[in-house]
Amino acid sequence: MRSMDALDRAIEIAGGLTALADRINQSPQTIVHWRKRGVPAERVLDVERATLDPDTGVPLVTRHELNSDIYPWPSA
Repeated sequence: MRSMDALDRAIEIAGGLTALADRINQSPQTIVHWRKRGVPAERVLDVERATLDPDTGVPLVTRHELNSDIYPWPSA
């Protein structure tokens, strides 16, 4: 999965662009910028935390999806 697809899912899960931006203390314009260039390494975990399922505490968008170069998929 491309990181932009994962970011779009995070936006949807958060309730929209502005909602995600508010959850991670960034501007909506910054999030739009990330759609074009990818989520920077220092913000990947913030986005992941913003997508935690309230019932299970499991992220619905993972760090691996957002940036697999920095957070490679675990080996099976």
